Amino acid sequence: MRTFISLKLSDEAIQEIKKIQKELKNFGLFEGKLTEEENLHLTLKFLGEIDEKKVEEIRNRLRKVKINGFKVKLGDVGVFSQSFIRIIWIKLEGEAIFELQKQIDEVLDGLFEKEFRFMGHITIARIKKVKDKSKFLGFLKKLKVKEVDFEVKSFGLMKSELFSEGPKYNLLEGYSLL
Repeated sequence: MRTFISLKLSDEAIQEIKKIQKELKNFGLFEGKLTEEENLHLTLKFLGEIDEKKVEEIRNRLRKVKINGFKVKLGDVGVFSQSFIRIIWIKLEGEAIFELQKQIDEVLDGLFEKEFRFMGHITIARIKKVKDKSKFLGFLKKLKVKEVDFEVKSFGLMKSELFSEGPKYNLLEGYSLL
């Protein structure tokens, strides 16, 4: 079973991301796929393919995460990587995201490797081809994301199923923050 741990976004954040996606699409400088509204999230940790027997242990360990709810806000738009663009993302800002991710790493220690390059980002598009890289990167720098902030009160263990029309994500278990 393909799994990951994620933060759900507020409705207001999703609406702002959809607005940015529309601007990207209308500008027409890339070929690729926008992330579907129902799939917009922040991945705290990608677990990959795991045996269903391991799921119960992961669930039990994740219940040990103890952190207060916190506020985050949408940040800048960026790409992975400028030399070979494949992902367009929006940063999710808030120091507590890193604390939550660190606690998740700690409770899952021994089952999964720790994250060494965690960056709080939301993938908003996957790129196949950029028509004019410098023009595209210049456009991204000019994109202004509305400062949407929201309260994070939970995170979830998610199941990801891959289909020809795209992935489908289902919540296996949700975890409330203090």
